[in-house]
Order: sequence, then C-alpha cells, then structure tokens
Amino acid sequence: MRHASDGVRASHATAHIAGTLSTWHDDRGFGFITPAQGGQEIFVHIKAFPPGTGRPQVGQALNFRVEMGPNGKKRAAGVQFAARPRPAPRARARAEAPARWTWPRLLAIPAFGLLAAYVFWRWGLQPRVLLVYGGLSVLSFFAYVLDKTAAERGRWRTAEKTLHLLDVAGGWPGGLVAQQLMRHKTAKPAFVALFWATVLLNMAGFVVWHAGGLDGLLG
Repeated sequence: MRHASDGVRASHATAHIAGTLSTWHDDRGFGFITPAQGGQEIFVHIKAFPPGTGRPQVGQALNFRVEMGPNGKKRAAGVQFAARPRPAPRARARAEAPARWTWPRLLAIPAFGLLAAYVFWRWGLQPRVLLVYGGLSVLSFFAYVLDKTAAERGRWRTAEKTLHLLDVAGGWPGGLVAQQLMRHKTAKPAFVALFWATVLLNMAGFVVWHAGGLDGLLG
C-alpha cells in the first residue's frame, strides 16, 4: 500500500505540492507545513518565502517544493502563497486601522503623569530622568515601527526581549503609542502581559529611585 508521504518523496524534485502552514514561530523565522495529501510535516524557513509578501500566518494555504537540507532532512523550498480572494476595501481598511484604545492603554500614560507629579511634590523630580524617558520612548517607538515593517516585508525581526528591555528601562510610553498606531503586538496575549509587567516594574523603580530607596545600593 502506498502512503501519502511517498507522494511527497516522489514529487519533491520538481513539482509543487499543496499544503497548509500549521505552525509558525515568528520570532525565530521558521515553522512547519502540513501537506494537503497527508504525511509528515515539512520544515519551512522564512527564506523559502518570496520576498515582500509579508509574514507567514498559521492557516495559510501554500504551494511548495520539498528538498533535502544540509542536515539530510526535508525542508520546503520555493514557497508560493495559494491564490485567495482579495479582501474587500472595508476589510483592508479595518486591518490597517490603529488598534482600539482600551481603558488600560488609554490611561497608562496619564496615570504615569500623575505619578510623576506626586513624586515631584513628595521628593522632587530629577530633570535627567525626564530626558531619559523621552529618549528611550523615541527609541522604543521606532524599534516597534521597524519591527512591524520587517514583519510585513519578511525581513529579520527585532527580538521581543529587546523591545521589553527598552520598555522596562523607561521607553514604554513610546512603545505603547507605537503598538496602537501600528497595530503591532496587540493581539499576542503573552507579549501584552509581559509588556504590562514591564510598565508596572518601571513605575515602581521610578518611585523607589526618587524616594531614595536605591541610595544604599548605589553607594
């Protein structure tokens, strides 16, 4: 009896076969395709996709060839996106629109402003701190924008831990604005949860620093 996977082996030399992207690790640039005719999943790297077509999404229908990689294992090559209906103008406009401002996102920056006002009244505010927040916010904003652009064009991404480090250091206001305007990372629950953790950690550090809690540690 001939198995479906035998068809994959027989056709990998030249013909394209159909499949569906079943797994995708966006931060690492690879995933796996499930052939439509069955058989084992096929490894696929971001370099196998045509340039300028955006980041792959789980569930996308693909056509691809199968070749042997340097490690002797099968991998997808010459990946093509299967034809799909063109989205209606309203659907495209909705996808490109900024993310919805939820109450936590809407109030985060004003809340920090009130916190800064209290710190100024209670202990005095160091001007250099505002410069640090301003500079890091600009840096974080453009880091998110560049990552979004790279995602759309299939280029090398900025590591999520880099974005979180910028946020916890004080750049989270710029990161928050970029997330909303670019509609970037707002649909990833794990990233969003860690982002809010960096915001709270940064605010706590802001208060402790001005209250003199770090004097003993810094000598």
